[in-house]
Amino acid sequence: MHNDFSPFRIVEGNRASGLVLLCDHARNALPQEYGTLGLPKSEFERHIAYDIGAEALTLGLAERLGVPAVLSGFSRLLIDPNRGEDDPTMVMRLSDGTVVPGNHPISDAEIAKRRDLYYSPYHKAVEGMIDEALASGNNPMIFSIHSFTPYWKGVHRKWHAAMLWDADRRLSDFMVEGLSRDPEMIIGSNEPYDGALKNDTMYRHATSRGLAHSLLEVRQDLIGDDAGVQEWIDRLVPLLEEANHRHDMHEIKHFGSRTDGTAIMGNTP
Repeated sequence: MHNDFSPFRIVEGNRASGLVLLCDHARNALPQEYGTLGLPKSEFERHIAYDIGAEALTLGLAERLGVPAVLSGFSRLLIDPNRGEDDPTMVMRLSDGTVVPGNHPISDAEIAKRRDLYYSPYHKAVEGMIDEALASGNNPMIFSIHSFTPYWKGVHRKWHAAMLWDADRRLSDFMVEGLSRDPEMIIGSNEPYDGALKNDTMYRHATSRGLAHSLLEVRQDLIGDDAGVQEWIDRLVPLLEEANHRHDMHEIKHFGSRTDGTAIMGNTP
């Protein structure tokens, strides 16, 4: 592995705080050996390479709340950490109309190399952070931060933000209700995406452990600059603090998953 490239970044914080932040698509960086995967550099400023604004929002929340965070250090075009290891879209050959020359064609050996050098170390860092939080005696909520494009296939997306969930709705429902207190906000629940993605980051590190969790999607034009990021930090901090004071958010509960046919348990609607 290159000495100047890390597959993840750890932000220090209180492991006993009851909250761990994650950011799967924080960076648009590639290890030197991959160049630009045959793409113009301009493509790395688009959402196909990373989640615009998500890194800054994650760092700001971690600082304000004093909680730990784990962020990816590589572009999703190299390999997508928010995919299961058996997902064919783990390495994208075509992304939003753009063919990625460095990924097409690609051998199984090259996919395995990227998995071993970048994908797996990121997930080991996430797992280690959650293990440390659990060892503190205060079961953590897991809050993952993403962003989505204002338009998709020419259609404007009306939502300002969304909370994604699979079967455990504890934290997602709380955040949707809280964000919706602002009458100007249109907040989606599993819109414009569904949170039931088989073996994704949330399943791997939260659902399978019975930890309360949610995946936040903020529309990218709302966090594309420092002012927008700060506005969302101010909006999210009190809600996350409020959620963190609720006992049920720190109970281990196994609700199953809508992706694997597991029976849904627990008492959350």
